[in-house]
Amino acid sequence: MNADTPDTPAAALPAAPAPASTPKPRAGNGLVLLALALAVVALVLCGLLWQRLGFTQEELARRTRDAEAQVVEARTLAAQAEALTQELQARLGVAEVRLSEVSLQRSQLEELMLSLSRSRDDNLVQDLEATLRVALQQAQLTGSAQPLISALQAAEQRIGRAAQPRLNPVQRAIARDIDRIRGAALADIPALAGQLDELVRQVDAWPVANAVGVVAEPAPARPAGKAGGAPATVLPPPADNATDSDAPGAWQAWAARWKAWWAGAIDHSLQQARDLVRVSRIDQPDAALLAPEQAFFLRENLKLQLLNARLALLARQLPASQADVLAVETKLRRYFDTRSPAVAGALTSLGRLRRDLVAQDLPRPDETLAALAAAAGGR
Repeated sequence: MNADTPDTPAAALPAAPAPASTPKPRAGNGLVLLALALAVVALVLCGLLWQRLGFTQEELARRTRDAEAQVVEARTLAAQAEALTQELQARLGVAEVRLSEVSLQRSQLEELMLSLSRSRDDNLVQDLEATLRVALQQAQLTGSAQPLISALQAAEQRIGRAAQPRLNPVQRAIARDIDRIRGAALADIPALAGQLDELVRQVDAWPVANAVGVVAEPAPARPAGKAGGAPATVLPPPADNATDSDAPGAWQAWAARWKAWWAGAIDHSLQQARDLVRVSRIDQPDAALLAPEQAFFLRENLKLQLLNARLALLARQLPASQADVLAVETKLRRYFDTRSPAVAGALTSLGRLRRDLVAQDLPRPDETLAALAAAAGGR
């Protein structure tokens, strides 16, 4: 083949020499840098260790100085404690001498307190007995057990504050007397007096049996169409334009309304005529013959009898008060209209008063008085 042939391959030409590689110098530089880095790190660590060692030495020196100061302070305190111990021993000797003197004085003081306690208990027992007797008198005068109960409760509190074992039977007797007095049924004087006062105020409102114009019972309700005596509305006459078919129905309605109106008017007239005459039954003839001026004096007599019953009640004369209440109740049934609600309520109140006005004996604190006497005699 010719040299200028374009098909000659490039591999037949001689190859150019390759450049020489230099990996060894680069590896050596890396080792040097690594060694330098390790050396720097080692220096830094050495510096840190040296600095920490210096701090540790300073801390040890400071603690040593503190320990020496504490040792000096402990020695000082030990010397002070030794001196204080010697002083306390001297004071203890003096205190023992004074303790013997105080023991002697205490024994003498206990004897004195015992004598004072005995006299105080005796005075307490006498004071409680006197208080109970005064309260018993007040209860008998007032007719109420409240003063006696208050005195017993005060005595129980005083015995509780005294804290004396020999007064425990007295305290138990007081508790039993309080329960017995509270369980007794007694008349409530203030409440009964208030009821009598209320009845005195109601006397003028009680209608007598022959009173005119007083209706004892409410009248029955009238129909709405007959109440006024005339119908509410009247059907007007049929209109001129009404047809022949609806004229008979309109005339029938109109005629029915006129008939109802006339019936109502007639009933109203008859009712007015009946009101002119009143027919009633009076069982007691005296009530029918009672004149108006006599009714005034009758009311005043009832007031006086109720006031007499109140005075007898306050004076603790329960039988006399009960007799006055019974007399008022009898007159009320004889001369007054018992169908009236006011009179019926008054009769009920009078009956209840008559039952409550019963003379009863006031309980006495006999157990408490006996226990106080035993405590005063057993000292």
